[in-house]
Amino acid sequence: MKKILAINSGSSSFKFKLFTFPDEKVISEGMADRVGLNGSTFTIKVKGEKHQEKVDIPDSETAVTILLENLKKYNLIDDPKEIIGIGHRIVAGGEEFKDSTLIDEKSLQKIYDLKQYAPLHNTAEADVIKAFMKVLPGVPEVAVFDTSFHQTLDPVHYLYSLPYKYYEKYGARKYGAHGTSVRYVSQKAAEIMKRDLKDLKLIVCHLGSGASVTAVKDGKSFDTSMGFSPMAGITMSSRSGDVDPSLLAFVMKKENLDADQMLKVLNNESGLLGISGISPDMRDLRGDMTKLEGEKKKRADLARNIFINRIIRYVGAYTLEMGGLDGIAFTAGVGEHDFGVREHVMDSLELLGLKPDSAANKENATIITKPDSTIVGMVIPTNEELMIERDVVRVAGLK
Repeated sequence: MKKILAINSGSSSFKFKLFTFPDEKVISEGMADRVGLNGSTFTIKVKGEKHQEKVDIPDSETAVTILLENLKKYNLIDDPKEIIGIGHRIVAGGEEFKDSTLIDEKSLQKIYDLKQYAPLHNTAEADVIKAFMKVLPGVPEVAVFDTSFHQTLDPVHYLYSLPYKYYEKYGARKYGAHGTSVRYVSQKAAEIMKRDLKDLKLIVCHLGSGASVTAVKDGKSFDTSMGFSPMAGITMSSRSGDVDPSLLAFVMKKENLDADQMLKVLNNESGLLGISGISPDMRDLRGDMTKLEGEKKKRADLARNIFINRIIRYVGAYTLEMGGLDGIAFTAGVGEHDFGVREHVMDSLELLGLKPDSAANKENATIITKPDSTIVGMVIPTNEELMIERDVVRVAGLK
């Protein structure tokens, strides 16, 4: 039986899903964690049962070798030749890659070269591709870029009000992120609404550890909250979202921080964590899930309220820019499971004819608005790996 691997790499790990072809059935998933670090592990899930082992994984090639060994061990493949394609999620494609692409030595080098736009991710992702090219030579590999979906943005939306020469010389512009997730969710939303995606005005709220709001008009990305990097936009778990640059210069002088140290604060010490002083995890800040009191509760509530406010701010702006709204979809960890966040965002749209269904919302139902609502609210679990698998089939021309 033919199979396709979907790989989602991080800075020191990669997750995988193994699909059968052509029926798109997931027969295994798992991850290699802490690659190149102490305490590395490999986890694989087979028939609902999770198997984890502590194993030394010094580099990406070792991780790929361990993956193939486990696929054979659990009889998921008899021969590596059963794997007819491999898809890789890549964070930054810059302006170079406007669509998913078949990987060769030239395109692989371009992915390495684009590391300036995602230094923690692109190099690690390219290393994993290189490892698969060595261990499984001849198997088509396809790069699926988070930024590609947003290449349809108009210059009015992607340019910053900086000297134009910085865009010409350095590519200083908005690139966005979560494109693969938004592409899947928007297509699924159209199916749920029984409408043609090209006729819809949608907003997708991808609310996870990283969080973004994207306007999708006529089936294309119209505008998105993340910017040159995934740090911009709405408040996130530990990322700041939008901040006045002059404030950063002020804090850097006061705290004697250099640029890298300030970026670390913005990426790792801000957002929900920075405001609450408690946790970057929204579940730790929810009143119905915790027993916070006094100042801790005030800070937790403040963090949640700021998070919700920033989402509403972007939703409102995008609705006006698109000239209306047909549907809003919530996805990723917070989007799929936090009914309170969804409730407040939907409440802000009631003046435009959205009618929330509170019972359905609390049950995390697919449709969370009433039948006569002019705007359809939806909860749609994202599936980036399925989009990666489908792009492998499309780009590699698999049959």
